[in-house]
Amino acid sequence: MRPKKMAESIDSKLQIVMFPWLALGHIIPFLNLSNELAKKGHKISFLLPKNAEIKLQNLNLYPNLITFHTLKIPHIHGLPYGAETTADVPTSLESLLATAMDELSDEIKSFLQNLKPHFVFFDFAHWVTEIALEIGGIKTLCYKLASPATSAISLIRSPEKSVFMASTAAEKVRPPPGYPSNTVVLHEHEAKLLEFLFQEYGKGVTIYERLSKGMTLCDAIALKTCREIEGTFGDYLATQFKKPVLYTGPVLPDPEKGPLEEHGLSNWLEKFEPGSVVFCAFGSQLILEKKQFQELVLGLELTGLPFLLVVKPPEGTKSVEEALPEGFKERVQEKGLILDCWVPQLKILTHKSVGCFVSHCGYGSMWESLALCDCQLVLLPSANDQTLSSRLMEQDLKVGVEVKKDENGWFSKESLCKAVKCVMDKDSQVGCLVKENHRKWKEVLSSPGFMSNYIDSFIQNLHELLVK
Repeated sequence: MRPKKMAESIDSKLQIVMFPWLALGHIIPFLNLSNELAKKGHKISFLLPKNAEIKLQNLNLYPNLITFHTLKIPHIHGLPYGAETTADVPTSLESLLATAMDELSDEIKSFLQNLKPHFVFFDFAHWVTEIALEIGGIKTLCYKLASPATSAISLIRSPEKSVFMASTAAEKVRPPPGYPSNTVVLHEHEAKLLEFLFQEYGKGVTIYERLSKGMTLCDAIALKTCREIEGTFGDYLATQFKKPVLYTGPVLPDPEKGPLEEHGLSNWLEKFEPGSVVFCAFGSQLILEKKQFQELVLGLELTGLPFLLVVKPPEGTKSVEEALPEGFKERVQEKGLILDCWVPQLKILTHKSVGCFVSHCGYGSMWESLALCDCQLVLLPSANDQTLSSRLMEQDLKVGVEVKKDENGWFSKESLCKAVKCVMDKDSQVGCLVKENHRKWKEVLSSPGFMSNYIDSFIQNLHELLVK
């Protein structure tokens, strides 16, 4: 029988403030978690910019328990007027957006003083931990939206930029002592993927400092994953940062019901055999160089399979069309469709005609493809977190095939075609293996109660943190 005080605390309702980084790819996962917590009766105050609130209003499934509080993002010299999220600025100006977020600290402090919540969940606003300590009685939780392997490889290293810059490529990518895998790692030629860590991201603060301070000073770290898949990495972080690591589970939204009406996609997909279409998407942030974009479309053409590509116009071009190789459009005709706008990814992945997903391995896409669809998976990562997720899926889970790249990080049309053929050819041993492994993991992740049990345990962990 549990002690009376603990019983009362576990049954009481929590008041939580959510303060994600100013990017839709961060705000939406925080909102998905908020919905799961509100479903259990907990109250959420969600801090976000005005434009994001308007866009995401329909994703708030419990408006009686989840209250949006809009933030007026300060204007910083050099930022476009009205810029509120990373969707409004090129990557080169994201540091100024981080400066704008940091300038909200007084407003956030006053909000927390008035509300006195039990918890603040954050990711990039490391200074929230200091505010909570100053006010007293508020616990802080750093919610990580990338693989825990990424935090381990990126942050458990010398904090000195000079040490990093003087290191060889092999030293930069060498996993820290005690790291629990020799497969979920970066290769030597991928050392440049870590250079962003020591770039300024906000006035006078690097990404490394922002992320490591947040994880060092918070009361607990929460991971958007499950123990079955990434538990060894979570345990490693708990040891290294000497604090509780909690698991929310993957926290995936329910697949949308209804027909796929956007851009006439349903009619286009219906023309092809079940499981024959290759769907390729790289998220909202990635912009390819023109030469790499051309290798991508030529690689898809080489497969001989129908394909749907969702991609932004390449660097230095105004449209996807102007960047296409000569004669490509005439050769491919109706067999290939290229879009440069938002599409309902999950609806496409679950369409019966789609048989292969070529993914950049963003964490959200990784979980959607693993848990909610039956497609064969081809992995084409670009950033360090995506690369580590790709290694996890190819080397550890053996559910997909990564496209081979050269020493400069470039892939060829041949290497892309080879990876797609490898999983799509009926007689391919590798294709059969990854299909069977994918089926097994999907069965685990979609089994009754799997996701909800994680949320229940997570809430219990939060109550235990309050009692400590």
